[in-house]
Amino acid sequence: MTDVQKTRDVFLWCMSVIYLFAFASLYIQIPGLYGNNGVIPAELKINTEANSWQELLDGQPTLLKLTPKLGLDVQTGMDLLCLGGIVISLFCMISKGGRDIVSFTLLWMLYLSLYQVGQSFMWFQWDILLLEAGFLTILIAPFKLNIPGLRLSSYHRHDKITMWLVKWLLFRLMFASGVVKLTSKCPTWWKLTALTHHFETQCIPTPLAWFCHSFPDWFLKLSVVVTYVIEIPIPFLFFAPARGLRLFAFWAQVLLQVAIILTGNYNFFNLLTLTLCVSLLDDKFFGQVDKKKKKSSWSILSILAGVIAPVVVIGYLGFMVVKMFKIQLMKDNTIHTEIGFSEKQFFQWLELIMPYTIIIGIVSLAYEVLITIIRCIVEEKKSTMKIWSAVQSIIFAGVAVAMFGLSLVPFTRGLDAKSYGLVWPSVREWHSNLDTFRLTDSYGLFRVMTGVGGRPEVVIEGSYSMDKGWKEYDFLYKPGNVATRPPVVAPHQPRLDWQMWFAALGNYQQNPWFVNLVYRLLTNQKEVLELLHNNPFPGKPPKYIRATLYHYHFTTSNTKNTKLFSKRNWWSREKKSEYISILSKDEPTMMQYLEHEGILGKNKIKVKTVTSVIGKGVKYIRSLVGQPEGFKFLMSLFGSGLLINVINCFIF
Repeated sequence: MTDVQKTRDVFLWCMSVIYLFAFASLYIQIPGLYGNNGVIPAELKINTEANSWQELLDGQPTLLKLTPKLGLDVQTGMDLLCLGGIVISLFCMISKGGRDIVSFTLLWMLYLSLYQVGQSFMWFQWDILLLEAGFLTILIAPFKLNIPGLRLSSYHRHDKITMWLVKWLLFRLMFASGVVKLTSKCPTWWKLTALTHHFETQCIPTPLAWFCHSFPDWFLKLSVVVTYVIEIPIPFLFFAPARGLRLFAFWAQVLLQVAIILTGNYNFFNLLTLTLCVSLLDDKFFGQVDKKKKKSSWSILSILAGVIAPVVVIGYLGFMVVKMFKIQLMKDNTIHTEIGFSEKQFFQWLELIMPYTIIIGIVSLAYEVLITIIRCIVEEKKSTMKIWSAVQSIIFAGVAVAMFGLSLVPFTRGLDAKSYGLVWPSVREWHSNLDTFRLTDSYGLFRVMTGVGGRPEVVIEGSYSMDKGWKEYDFLYKPGNVATRPPVVAPHQPRLDWQMWFAALGNYQQNPWFVNLVYRLLTNQKEVLELLHNNPFPGKPPKYIRATLYHYHFTTSNTKNTKLFSKRNWWSREKKSEYISILSKDEPTMMQYLEHEGILGKNKIKVKTVTSVIGKGVKYIRSLVGQPEGFKFLMSLFGSGLLINVINCFIF
C-alpha cells in the first residue's frame, strides 16, 4: 500500500468540487452569453454536424457537434452538457465510489466541449488550468477493473507517479507566475509598488480589498517581496526529499492563495490551486499512519532530513531574501525593501536556472518511478501481484514521461527561448498536434499591473433622447455605482463582468462582442438583461446607447486628497473619454457589422424547434432555474453536497 491513499482521495474530492463550481457557474450564464439571443451565440460557432469520429475530432473537438442527432440546438446542447457536469461532479463529491476514471473522463470531455465554443468568455487561464488538471485527474482516478483470480484494490502503486504530475503542474504554475512579473519589465513589479495599485484595479475586489488598499506603502512593498519568495524560490522545495520542507512550501502556498481569496474574487482559480497543493502532502498529514510499520527511534539520518535540513534551507532562504531585496529595519519601525539586482542579472539567472528546473523534474520523476517499481517487487507477496503492479507502474510511468515532455514545450516557450530550443523538435510537434485538447499549457498571472493611475471602467448608459435622460446600466458585480459595496462572488465567475474589465483596458474594436451587447440592450433582450443588476428601461427599450470610460479609485480614510474620501461611497470616479459613440438600433454601421456576425440579416440564426424528449426536459429545467444569482446558486449546490457527505460520514 502506498502512503498517498488518503491524499489521493482528498485530491479527487476537491477536483469534484471544483468541477461542480465550474459547470454550475457557466450553466446559469448560458442563455445570456451563448444563447440564440445572447451576446455571442454559440450556434454560430458550430457549423457542421459530426457524422464520424474523424469529423468529431477535426478542428475543435466538441460533443456539441452531436447535438443535431439528439434533436437539440447548440444552446440546449450546452445546457445539457453543463447539467451533465453538475450531476456527475455532485455524484463524485458525495460518493467515493463515483470518483473513478469514467466519471472524471466524462467531466473533462464535457468541459473541453464547452471550452471549444466559449470564445472570449472562456479564454481564461483558470479554464485551461482546469482542463490540464482535469486530464491529470483521469490518470489519478482509480480504474475499477475486475480480473478473475485477482483481488484488486482501488489504490495502486503508481499513485505516487500520477500525483507527481500534479506537483509538476503546480510548480510550473507558481514558478511562471512569479517569473513573468519580472520578465515583463513592468515598473510596478520592479519597484515593489504593484500592490499599491492591485487591490483597487483587480477585476472584482472584495470589501476587504478596500481596507488592504489603505495599508502603508512599506507593508505593501514587503508583501510584494513575500509574493516573489512564495512564487519563485519556494516552489523548488516541492521536490525536496525532506518532508518538513515540502510542508513549509505547502503552507506558504496556502498563505498566498488564502490572501488572494480574501481580497479578490478570482472564481474557482485559487481553490483549484489549493487543490493542486494537496500533491505536496501525504497520508500522515491527514492522520493516516501505517500500523504495519513499527515505530523506531530516530536515526542520525532521519534527524538530519527531518529537522536540521529544513532549518538550514529555510535559514539560507531567509538570508538570501534579505540580501536580494535589501531588507532593513528602519528607526521608525518600518521595513525598507528594494530589489537588489538588475534586469540583466535576473535574465541571466533565469537563463541559467531554467535547464536546472528540467533536470530537477527529470530526477524527481525518475526517483518516484524507481521507488515505485522497487516497492512492487519487494512489498507485494504474490508473484501475480508483483507482475501486475509492476506492469501498471511501467505503463503509467510511460504516460508520466510523455506528459512531462509535452509540458516542457509551453513551460520553456513562455519563459526562456534558449531552454525552449533544448526541447526535441518531435516533442514540440506532438504538443502542436495535441494542442486542441489543452493537455498542457503555459501560465503566468498578473504579468503587468494594469490601472496605474486609476482603474478603467466602461459605463453604459441608455436614453430615449440624445440630449437628456441618460440612465446607467449597473452590472451585478463590477464597479459602477460608487456607493455599491464590492461583492463577494467567488467561486462563481460572472464572465460578462470579467470581460467588461478587459474591454476597459482597450477599445471596443478589440472586443467585438461589445457591439453585440449594445444591440441586445437596445432591444431589451431578456436573457442578456438577466446578467445585469438592473434594467433602467423596463417598459420599452432605450432608443440610444452610449458608453463612457471612467477611472475609478477606492475612497480612503487616510488620504490627504479629500476628493477621494467619503464616508458613504466605496469608490470615486472621474470621466476620461468616450468609449463608444451614441448608437441606435438602426445605426447603419452597426447593422452592417451585426449582419456580418450573423446576429441579423440572411445569416441570422434560424431558431430550431427542439422536439426530442431530452431537449424538452433540458428546456423545462432551464425554465425552472433561469439565470439566478451565481454565488447563492453555487453555495446551495455545494452546501447540499457537503451535507450529504456529513450524513454519510456520521450516520452510514
